Formats: sequence, C-alpha cells, structure tokens
Amino acid sequence: MITIDGSMGEGGGQVLRSSLSLSAITGESIRIHNIRANRKRPGLMRQHLTACLATQEICNGDVTGAEVGSDEISLRPGNVRAGAYRFSVGTAGSTSLVLQTVLPILLQADGPSTVVISGGTHNPSSPPFDFLDACYFPALRAIGHKVTARLNSYGFYPAGGGEIEIDIEPAAETTAFVLEDRGEEMSRSLEAVLSNLPGNIAERELDNAGPALDVPEDNRHIRSRGSAGPGNVLFARLKFENVTALLTQFGERNVSAEQVANRLSKSVKTLLASNAAVTEHLADQLLLPMVLAKGGSFSTLSPSFHTKTNVEVISKFVDCQVGFTEANGAYQCDVNV
Repeated sequence: MITIDGSMGEGGGQVLRSSLSLSAITGESIRIHNIRANRKRPGLMRQHLTACLATQEICNGDVTGAEVGSDEISLRPGNVRAGAYRFSVGTAGSTSLVLQTVLPILLQADGPSTVVISGGTHNPSSPPFDFLDACYFPALRAIGHKVTARLNSYGFYPAGGGEIEIDIEPAAETTAFVLEDRGEEMSRSLEAVLSNLPGNIAERELDNAGPALDVPEDNRHIRSRGSAGPGNVLFARLKFENVTALLTQFGERNVSAEQVANRLSKSVKTLLASNAAVTEHLADQLLLPMVLAKGGSFSTLSPSFHTKTNVEVISKFVDCQVGFTEANGAYQCDVNV
C-alpha cells in the first residue's frame, strides 16, 4: 500500500485526484491522510467525495473514509471497467475536477465509455468546461485518444445545476505529446458570458479588455446563457499556428467589471511576453496523460507549485522523469517514461 500525505506540496485537492487516478490505473492500494490540509476548509468536500466514489465505481474497488469532511481515505482498487457512468456532485462543486480524476482512468480501459457529470461547470477555482474543450481535450486527441464532449447545461458557482457529457475512446496506440513551439499568432478574441445578470457588466468588461489587448470590436462577443443562478466569466481566446490558448477570469461579488477585465488582460500579456506554448494550468493537466502514454515535451510558463506537487505525486506510482529547463523565454518540460 502506498501512503500519501495530502499536505505535501501545495496540499490541495490535486494530491487526492492524481492519487485516486493512479491507484485505479496501476492497481496499487493507497492510503491518503491529511487530505487538503493546506486549505481553509480541509478534508473532503462534495466534489472530492464524488471523485472518490466515482473512482471506486469505475475500478470496482473498496474505499473507506469516503464522507464529507474526512481527512483520510483508503482505496483498494479492482479492475477498471469501461461503460456508461453518471455522477452527481450534488452541489456547485466542480464537474471538471471530477472529470480530471476519472478521465485518465477510463483512457486506460479496454473499451469506450461515456461519462455524464452534474454540478458546477463554471467555478472560479477550477477549469471551466470551455477550457477543457479548447485546450485539454485537443491535447488528449494529439496523444491518440478520441475524446468528445458536450456542455448540456451551464452551472455557475454557487447555484450549480450544470451538466457535462464526455465520450471516451482510448487509443489503440499512443503518441508522444510534443508542443514546444506555439507558432505565429493567428487571431485573438474576447467573450463575456452572462447568466441572470445585467448586460452592462459584459459591455464594461469588453470595453476595458478589448483596447488593452488590441482585440478588434468584431472579435468581442457577449453571450447570454441560462442557468440555475447568476454567473459571469470573461474569456480570451488566442489562436496560434500550433495551439489555442483560452485564458479565463470570473466575475465575483464586490469585484468590478473593470477589475475582471484588468486581471484577464494581465494574464494574457504575461503569456504573450513569453514563448510558452502551454499555459501553467494546462501544463499541470498534461502531466498525467503524458506519463501514461509515451511522454513528450512542451514549453510553458514557470511551473507552479501545483504542477511541482503533481510531479511529486506521479513519481510515487510511475517510473518516470519530469524536468523543467528554462530557455528561450519559456520553460521546457520533458517527460520521459
């Protein structure tokens, strides 16, 4: 049994998610203690509990300690089974983070699967569905997996009520993922999404971010979407020759539209000032599918504490080497398996 200290590194939910995925994939039993010890509310929250129970179902395993608030769980995995699965977080907890736990497992299954997850689809502390669809799923397809997804309904935090659906067909043979050069920029656009909020919020966001990022007016869009509660998110989509980057900033209570626009503009300018092909959030998400395939390399921004922690967790299950080297205005990540 592998024992994982959930307080290692950044001490958040990623330690739990990667450990669950790798336990099911490798067949190694695990015990995780001090779960989310570095968070304001430590222990399992609803989305983490859903990830635990979903993993248990997919690998026909035995889990103990799986309840809200628990700071320790153990998993004895069985055999991974492809199939049709449906999971409900039951709150506005992130569907994306539950998916990031179960998707790597089902990519190792012996047949196609479909997964439907209900809960929050657009949460400030996790990647929204749009990011997965524009950035993460294309990377999985480049490795060789067939992944298609649908956003059946929006679920903004804190109301939730959204649903995503993913069709998964594992690759018969994988390819190393290589994305070191993003190529020339082809286009950039902005999209402000609103649900149950006044339209002038989106207008102000675009009026501030548009000029700051030199986005022409015909590439600035406002989308109104129905959901169970209010919500706002501002996207910047940068299309390069070899990759698309989607950067995100959520509207929040007591944060002005101008502040939202300024925060997004700052993150876009940071990416453009570098030669990185992969944003820091995508870099973190690519590591697990890469080590489970044939490795590869990509250029990114300076690796976050989150990413470094993920490397540490992965190394406890998989014999691999993951290194970051600074060069040419970016960091190159090499994954050798």
